[in-house]
Amino acid sequence: MTLPTGFTVTLDRGTRVLDDGRALLGGQPTRLLRLTPRARALLSGRSLRVRDAASAFLADRLLANGMANPHLAVLPDPAAVGEGAPSCTYVIPVRDRSEQLARLLACIPSGSPVIVVDDASLAPERVAAVAAEHSARLLQLQVNVGPAAARNAGLRKVTTSHVAFVDSDIVLPRETVPALLRHFADPSVAMAVPRITALTTDSSHGWISRYEQVRSSLDLGTKPASVRPNSPVSWVPSACVVARVDTLLAVDGFDERLRVGEDVDLCWRLVESGWRIRYEPAVHAAHEHRAHLVDWFRRKIDYGTGAHPLAVRHPRDTATAVLAPWSAALLVAVAAQRRWSLPVATALWTTATLRVARTLHGTAHPVREAARLTTGGAVNALAQGGALLTRHWWPVTAAGCLASRRIRRAAAVAAVADVALEYRRRSTNGIDPIRYAVARRLDDLAYGTGVWLSAVRGRSTAALRLRVATRSR
Repeated sequence: MTLPTGFTVTLDRGTRVLDDGRALLGGQPTRLLRLTPRARALLSGRSLRVRDAASAFLADRLLANGMANPHLAVLPDPAAVGEGAPSCTYVIPVRDRSEQLARLLACIPSGSPVIVVDDASLAPERVAAVAAEHSARLLQLQVNVGPAAARNAGLRKVTTSHVAFVDSDIVLPRETVPALLRHFADPSVAMAVPRITALTTDSSHGWISRYEQVRSSLDLGTKPASVRPNSPVSWVPSACVVARVDTLLAVDGFDERLRVGEDVDLCWRLVESGWRIRYEPAVHAAHEHRAHLVDWFRRKIDYGTGAHPLAVRHPRDTATAVLAPWSAALLVAVAAQRRWSLPVATALWTTATLRVARTLHGTAHPVREAARLTTGGAVNALAQGGALLTRHWWPVTAAGCLASRRIRRAAAVAAVADVALEYRRRSTNGIDPIRYAVARRLDDLAYGTGVWLSAVRGRSTAALRLRVATRSR
């Protein structure tokens, strides 16, 4: 499968151009790509436009390595590259929520094929009336089967080449789906997903709602990305998804046994099958978050309960933390809080820097670039260690705090540093630091509770384990 003529990619913000364009450093995982003179000539600044086989090969490799992203504004229309006019059916799973359904259907362009899947509503006549009012096809299920099975039921009725799964509590801008369809000019893309932002409603002015507007579990940030396990964007939510119908049918769609985490599982199965998934934050879909504390807390617990089923299906991709051997040792040294901790951590950082510098041999400033990379790795390791203490392993932390002053100190530092750094980086939407800190800790408490519940139910620690990634992996 070859990228079409006119397809343009732009180097990712994290990709560095070294030695006047002779090498690129970046991607997920980080790698050094040395460019031949012919390859350097194909780049125009930080962009590359496909003109021939050589430029298509280089663009494809940059995308595969996570070193570049498609330039959405100039992506060719799939109809112009022989795929035919992209047609898309909207599939909307719903259980009651007739008012939200009406709001969503009003956003969809007239003439678009729409299938509403009623997942055994308690008041099915209201859902039927809304679907009829908006000329949507209605598929009524007699037994509640959950969102994964409801989407699959709709998928099997789709006759177009693409499908857009949209949850009923979404408000969908008109430009979102057409923009996502442009990503399918890349024949390797199976799915494209927008940024999920918060919908402002009459009930969304409390402190929990304001926290969700800046720290939602569904909002994956402002940077476009290739979705893959163990990367900054390792999954995408199914609240709004555009995908190839034949590809989803080939992998049997969503796993109907999962009521939580079915979107994560689908992403990872598609990637394992060699497909690409694009996260495109240039367009968005607004999601009506839960506004009441109890409902919000329960939903966060629900998210955590997907950990064990995912760990069974994808054991290498569900670790609570992924650390290189040197960064794992550094984290242990810092957590020990002994007199030797700082010297040992410094020695580990120095050794790692020198080893990375050897792999960058031949570039202009190998030690400087290596120091930058290992410093980032050390910060990432400390952040993951803090998340273990306050989120994934919080019951162990709580028990340890009863017996150890060092654990109490480490947990306090992790909790305060996490909030301080996040609050400073984010637009806080008027929420004060105290409420933000409380919401952040409740968020971690709820999710971690769900993870432990899933581990207990599954009678396994698979969902609680961290992974030390050796070079062979």
